[in-house]
Amino acid sequence: MSQSIIDTLVQMRGIETQFVDAWGKPTHIASGTKEKILSVMGYDIDDQRSLENQLHQQISDAWMTPLDPVQVIRDDEIIQIAVRLPIELVTDTIRFVFTLEEHIASAINDSPTLTTQLIEHELVNATEIEGSEFQEYLVTLSVNLPHGYHHLALTMADGDVIGQSRIIKVPKSCYTPEPIAQGKKIWGLSIQLYCVRSETNWGMGDFSDLTQLIHRAADQGADFVGLNPIHALYPNNPNSCSPYSPSSRKWLNHLYIDVTVVPGYDTPSIQALVNDENFQAQLTHTRAIEYVDYDAVSTLKMPILRALFTINSANYDFQNALDAFIEAGGQSLQTLMRYDALQAHLKKEGQDYWGWPVFPEAFQSADLPGVEEFASAHPDEVRFYGFLQYLAAQQFEAASTQAKARNMIIGLYRDLAVGVSEGSAEIWGAKDLYVTDASVGAPPDILGPLGQNWGLPPMDPEQLYQQAYQPIIDLFAANMQHSGALRIDHAMALLRLWWVTKGDHADKGGYVYYPVDDLLGILALESHRNQTLIIGEDLGTVPDEIREKLADNGVYSYRVFFFEQAQDGGFYSPSHYPVQSMSTLTIHDFPTLIGYWHCHDLALGKELGLYPTEEILQPLYDSRHDNKQQILNTLHGHGAISDNVARSVEQVGMTEELNYGMQVHMATGSSALLSLQLEDWLQMDKPVNIPGTFEEYPNWKRKLSRNLEDIFTQPEVLGLAQRVDRARRNASTS
Repeated sequence: MSQSIIDTLVQMRGIETQFVDAWGKPTHIASGTKEKILSVMGYDIDDQRSLENQLHQQISDAWMTPLDPVQVIRDDEIIQIAVRLPIELVTDTIRFVFTLEEHIASAINDSPTLTTQLIEHELVNATEIEGSEFQEYLVTLSVNLPHGYHHLALTMADGDVIGQSRIIKVPKSCYTPEPIAQGKKIWGLSIQLYCVRSETNWGMGDFSDLTQLIHRAADQGADFVGLNPIHALYPNNPNSCSPYSPSSRKWLNHLYIDVTVVPGYDTPSIQALVNDENFQAQLTHTRAIEYVDYDAVSTLKMPILRALFTINSANYDFQNALDAFIEAGGQSLQTLMRYDALQAHLKKEGQDYWGWPVFPEAFQSADLPGVEEFASAHPDEVRFYGFLQYLAAQQFEAASTQAKARNMIIGLYRDLAVGVSEGSAEIWGAKDLYVTDASVGAPPDILGPLGQNWGLPPMDPEQLYQQAYQPIIDLFAANMQHSGALRIDHAMALLRLWWVTKGDHADKGGYVYYPVDDLLGILALESHRNQTLIIGEDLGTVPDEIREKLADNGVYSYRVFFFEQAQDGGFYSPSHYPVQSMSTLTIHDFPTLIGYWHCHDLALGKELGLYPTEEILQPLYDSRHDNKQQILNTLHGHGAISDNVARSVEQVGMTEELNYGMQVHMATGSSALLSLQLEDWLQMDKPVNIPGTFEEYPNWKRKLSRNLEDIFTQPEVLGLAQRVDRARRNASTS
């Protein structure tokens, strides 16, 4: 195999062969990795002639397409369009005709047009394709486009359209609310919504609990409530519960629906079901247990929701609203509805159903005739899942409305997962977009010394480009709706993703680059349209270029206290964090404050086999001991804790003063936003997730230790809230 062809394709497809690792050392990807990545991208690397033909065809297709499929243009950029035509057409008259985005065009009533000849513009490239010379010119267009998604047609003098492109005009940077832009320092509580206990929910937190939490937090001065990803999971496989491995990132998890506020719940037939002695006994048990039993919650909710679906079928106004919702949801919602209905059908028939890879051949892709036939034969089953999404959307919007009513500056902030699971509805409906023989993850770093494989197939950046970025536009728009802020998990995905091909270990992966400037431009546009502040989770192996780009594009950095260490081991004062950031003490993949201090995570890791030898484990204990001493030094040095807390780590366990002192210390910092975990307010010790485990630990199931109704009646909690709020106000004026 000619290495020059491989290297050409590696460069064309944005595969990085060397990078700087999490410890700052230059590193090369493993031998054979670039060939494997090219293979899963669809290249025949085992046949040189076939590979040469693929490369030739790719180059030919690009030259024979007059316009690029999409171009993202910033406010301060000149509109320059690359045009490729056969040499015999470069002296002909051509026209550039813009069609503005529909809602903008109706207001402006103008379609910018330019008539010219290519020969009058800058020649930038030329080549020969199948015996004919093609030339590429760069045409500068003096048009003032408004922000939005516009269509550009290239026509000949007779009106024949010979090329089409999407032109996306975007702001320079993302949206920031005016009070934050003026220097106000705000704070909020972050919560895994399913963890919430209450006297009224059915075994896991729901959207009514979220509304109650909004009011309780606002009473204390909080300006937001931050959520785990609330993406759609699997109604017929409820134990697939990881919020970071969803079925669709554009829709919501139906288990967050509060069944008791659905229209029709008060009817006698529904009340007879929920007041049944066995139902009430199961409900009491499901509420009381320490961990969320998703299967039990589903067993309680789904029959009642199905009964409510039937009752509301006679409600004319409700059905009209549901019709409008389903129509607005378009193909994306239809795909999810059909997937969920089909999965339910296969489960009922006793067939394999965990995801589309095990569906019968006739149902392996959303666009197959068999799927259309199934949907036509089972309209009510399909519509039921649209009903669930409608209810979830209505209840989430209602919670967001309450946050606005309480004048919270941010209100709700959501978390966008980096991908969807292999068997998801999103991939089932977009097989051409996702590379299903690869998964994204991370190279070896501090959090994962062996590397990480998340089981999430990546989008193909070339396909994303050819589809004019529509999938990413839809994704951003869906997650910003009714959200004052959006946290983008693993924000490096905008620049590059670590691809691991099937069968390989995570450390044998390689980085694939994405069109970061275009994606950030679209993010900025949707941010302004939805008035949503953007937070980029920039932890792990992060090149300086992405941090700089995120900052320049108005994306708020994510600063975690435990990771903000100087080279000498000392912890930076939160007063030195960037203003354009959200700070926090810990995250969902990290232990709680008590768990960290008492090394519960290390003991659990040993028990679960994550640290199989003392050679691996002991340095972690040593490092933790040193870090705790440095934390004590920092807290005492800033007067965040009193002399009641000893200065030597050997004499200090985690106490309420130390716990709360750390949180108030963070509140004095310079970050515009501060997020604190409700678990740490309650001084809990068990983690919500242990990275690298699947069935070894009940990830994504641990509940809060107190009912929501009780939390804000505790004097120590109210006292902490007052101290945090006062510290943030002081930080705003300092």
